Amino acid sequence: MSLPPLRLAELVATLSIATDLGTGHPMERSLRACLLALQLGRALGCDEATLADCYYVALLRYAGCAADARHRAALFGDEIALGPEIDMVELWQLEPMLAFLHRHGFDRLPAAEYQALMATGVQRSVEAAIGTCEVGQSLAGRLGLGPGVSRALGDMFERWDGRGVPGRAHGEAIALAARVVTIALDVELFYRVGGEEAVRTLLHGRSGGQYDPAIATLLLARPSLLEALGATAPWDAALAQEPGPRPFIAEEALDEALRAVADFVDLRLPMMSGHSTAVATLCIQAGARLGLREPELTILRRAAYLHDLGTASVSVSVWEKAGPLSADEWERVRLHAYYTERVLLRAPALVPLGRLAALHHERLDSTGYHRQCAAPQLGTAARVLAVAEAYCGMREPRAHRPALSPERSAAELRSAARDGQFDSVAVEAVLAAAGHPTPSRRAARPAGLSRREVEVLVLLARGLTNREIGEQLVIAPATVDHHIRHIYAKIGCSTRIAATLFAMEQQLVG
Repeated sequence: MSLPPLRLAELVATLSIATDLGTGHPMERSLRACLLALQLGRALGCDEATLADCYYVALLRYAGCAADARHRAALFGDEIALGPEIDMVELWQLEPMLAFLHRHGFDRLPAAEYQALMATGVQRSVEAAIGTCEVGQSLAGRLGLGPGVSRALGDMFERWDGRGVPGRAHGEAIALAARVVTIALDVELFYRVGGEEAVRTLLHGRSGGQYDPAIATLLLARPSLLEALGATAPWDAALAQEPGPRPFIAEEALDEALRAVADFVDLRLPMMSGHSTAVATLCIQAGARLGLREPELTILRRAAYLHDLGTASVSVSVWEKAGPLSADEWERVRLHAYYTERVLLRAPALVPLGRLAALHHERLDSTGYHRQCAAPQLGTAARVLAVAEAYCGMREPRAHRPALSPERSAAELRSAARDGQFDSVAVEAVLAAAGHPTPSRRAARPAGLSRREVEVLVLLARGLTNREIGEQLVIAPATVDHHIRHIYAKIGCSTRIAATLFAMEQQLVG
């Protein structure tokens, strides 16, 4: 089966829809903001290169929020439900943040707990913001986007008045694309919530503070620019208006692009680090053992990379809940497979991947989700994907249990096959591909890391604290901190989330 070529804009727009879900906004929110950013850029007289930067920065602005999801969930519980309200709070301003905390009852916490929150919350938010920027920049680099996009993504938390984060730029030193997109995204939200009057209040209030006053003044003077937010088909409009050369992803580069997206999907949860790539690896080996032809193997591998795209629709607080899930929580979990399919059906080249990826939790006896398919509806590729996903999930820790051993995982799969849930042939192919007992899949040590530094990095990527890493490796927490600083220096990052991403890129976890 020959697939149509995939435009880079189609893949990035697809990812933007998934990040809309993960931040609590309506799907296509980023696409609408992108259209407004283009209108603003044109009104400012930007050249095509700058417009292209605005375009991709608008679509990727929230891709790095995987770095922030656990922090938000730890503070607010359901970070998705509160996402839009959080995003309405002006960046790095104490009074608006205190008002937000008051609305949600944080000032009614025990005094010691509230004081601890206030003492550590700002610093943790700064670290999360820097991590968001680093993650977004890494994704842009892996997708082959230029330095203008990377620079602007690094400036997304800066403020015109110099009171932003990381505080390296202010005023016109902030990348123009970042200044344009910051306003475009906020205006989209305020316009959606309160119309033109809310937008006017927003622009007057933040002009010269968070916002470039020239851009704010332009939009105040030309409210007709807001018509871009009313596009009836934002996907089609955004693809039609992409500035510049409109690149396609070469066939030989497509797997790496999809793996980059997979890594960012898995980055939201330390327990999922490397999960999608691990599933894809098992799928391709097991599928080959079962005689799938190359075109079928290609679709299977690529569907496996993207199968968990819909997990962004479920709050981190649900995924990390140690106790039983409520009926509502279970329903949200079941729907993540549905959202994987819906997100991937926009781009013609991704449709076959979406159709298959949506089946990763189906079972032969119709007890799976989200469609509850029966055996005749599930081909070999779907059966392999379901088994590989289940095996990798068993081998990874979850909130309600530790990782299962290879032997226990194999026994569970074979038992499920006997009960009619899994195809026994697919089970044996996956287990053979896994090579029981499972061998270590650690890659050669990258970036000049020592053996001990790799051990520390792997545990860090699994979400362990310095104390927990020290207990596992029988070293002092101070020694762990020393190793982490060396790791950061060698791999060129400054946050745990960026280090986790590096570990996944190098296939040190999974």
